[in-house]
Amino acid sequence: MTAITASDIDLDAVLSTLRSWVGIETPTPEGARVNALVDRVEALAGELGLRCERIDGTDGRGDILVVRTPSAGNGRGPTLLAHLDTVHPVGTISGPLPVRAEGDRLYGPGIYDMKSGALMALWSLGLLTRRMGPEVPPASLVFVPDEETGSETSRHVIERESRDALAVLTVEPARDGGKVVTARKGVAIYDILIEGRASHAGARPEAGRSAIREAARAVLALEAMNDAERGVTVTVGQIRGGTARNVVPERCLLEVDARLPDEASVGPVLEAIEGLEPIDPDVSITVRGGLNRPPFTMTPESEALFRHACALAGGLGIDLVGMTTGGGSDANFAAPLGVPVLDGLGADGDGAHTTGEHIYVSSVAPRLALLANLVATLDKAPLKG
Repeated sequence: MTAITASDIDLDAVLSTLRSWVGIETPTPEGARVNALVDRVEALAGELGLRCERIDGTDGRGDILVVRTPSAGNGRGPTLLAHLDTVHPVGTISGPLPVRAEGDRLYGPGIYDMKSGALMALWSLGLLTRRMGPEVPPASLVFVPDEETGSETSRHVIERESRDALAVLTVEPARDGGKVVTARKGVAIYDILIEGRASHAGARPEAGRSAIREAARAVLALEAMNDAERGVTVTVGQIRGGTARNVVPERCLLEVDARLPDEASVGPVLEAIEGLEPIDPDVSITVRGGLNRPPFTMTPESEALFRHACALAGGLGIDLVGMTTGGGSDANFAAPLGVPVLDGLGADGDGAHTTGEHIYVSSVAPRLALLANLVATLDKAPLKG
């Protein structure tokens, strides 16, 4: 097959569709709104000649949609990962972040993270199906409804589709001017409940046992786990406790985020967090939570996949650069399965999760072409380290 170039992409059609997708606001907790976009995606997939498997959502989340090329099942191929949910609440479009173009920038809630990448993945499979016909390689594309909250209802499908894949391509947005992501830290989240004994702060302070005082000690212990040299971060992001100014506080809740660069760091850090003990014997500490996303580290196979992508990108005038990030994605679930993984293959832009979220329109066609060429050539790529 002749390599696909940016000129093969109907950019006007892509952008028109993207505007319509962004116009459907899809905050993760709003399952019905997410499903309104799933309906739109499923319909377009059918028009592009692709097959769909739709899996009912659970726990109030939207449905999961798995899209396959017509040849899926005829051998191993890549799995592409995308999500349709966003962090932006309903009303963002009519308020601080309307869909609008300003020069090369196209703004809108979720346009960068990651509706542009989701559409680029679907469009690439449709383009290959149209161009290659029965010779199109087997590939699957998983659209999940809850990536922004940890993919709790969709992780099993991500792992199912990734386990036997030739490679996993995640279309999260590009970073820092077009870089792809070759590794991500693991993520652990904890709620730590500290319970003491309430008492009147003026009349009987000696009878109380302050949960907030014990929490202060716990915060210092948690923050001491940070190790900049190794890339370990432990952050107490929120503290809620007490009932009134004149009451010795009975309860305090700490919300904790930990980022872990590799598998070797997971056990010791999690054991330290889960092993927190109160200094005051009359106060209890209950730790709930654990590893939310395992680390995604670059293996020799993933490095070979990156090199292959770099070679294809060069033919499109893209100087592809890899980077490591502390943020998690669904690539974190695929990497521990032993499959080569490459992330950050979506559009370039900036402002994820903010009211300045945008993509660079000029990045869409070349990066879509790169994605299509990756899917088309992975069966012949040297993916051994």
